[in-house]
Formats: sequence, C-alpha cells, structure tokens
Amino acid sequence: MTGFGAANAVPAAQVIVAIIPIVGIVLGSVVVFFYLFWRHRQILEQIRAGVYKRPVFDLYAFTLLSGFLLAGTGLVLSILFLLIGGVGYILLGGLIPFALGGSLIGFNIMANPDKKKIERND
Repeated sequence: MTGFGAANAVPAAQVIVAIIPIVGIVLGSVVVFFYLFWRHRQILEQIRAGVYKRPVFDLYAFTLLSGFLLAGTGLVLSILFLLIGGVGYILLGGLIPFALGGSLIGFNIMANPDKKKIERND
C-alpha cells in the first residue's frame, strides 16, 4: 500500500466500507417504519378507548424557529461560499436557505395573530 484512504485498501475492506452506509440507511429506515407503525397503533387504541387528545401544532412558533435556523445557516453558508468561490452558482447553496428563512420569518411577522391580541392582565 502506497497511500491512505479507501481507494488503496484491500478489496475486502473496500467492500465493507461500501456496505456500511447501505446497512445504516436500511436499519434507520426500519426503525422509522416501526416507530410510525407503533405510533399509529397507539393512536388507534387511544381513539377506541376515548382518551385521545389531538396534538396542538403551533404554526407560528414553528415558522419562527425554522426561519431563524434557515436564515442563520444560509447566512453562514453564503459568507463561506462567497469567501471560497466568489460570486457564482456555488453561492446559491447559501442564498437559497437564507431566502427561505427570511420568507418564513416574514410570514411569522405578517400573519402572527398573537401580536393583534396583546392584552395585559394586571
């Protein structure tokens, strides 16, 4: 062996290195499938027993959180890609999540009903 890395490894090791991601994806998919299956069965039994409560999804908190996460990630990636490759198509890898995050934050600001119902209980 003259170098390092998977390309210079013994053929048996190359096979093992190639199989590891496949096994990981398959096992992860099996775990997700059984979680969804058992959760579905659990909800069905709760409905039959009459104790099921529908979960509350706060769309506005979700859009604000995902907007900040996307905007922050997109900003960092945009700066990194700008420094590495200059202005070009590579910059879209950061600008797209940045724009999506900004859009979600804008949606939250424009459509948030809580800002219209500000009441003080003193």
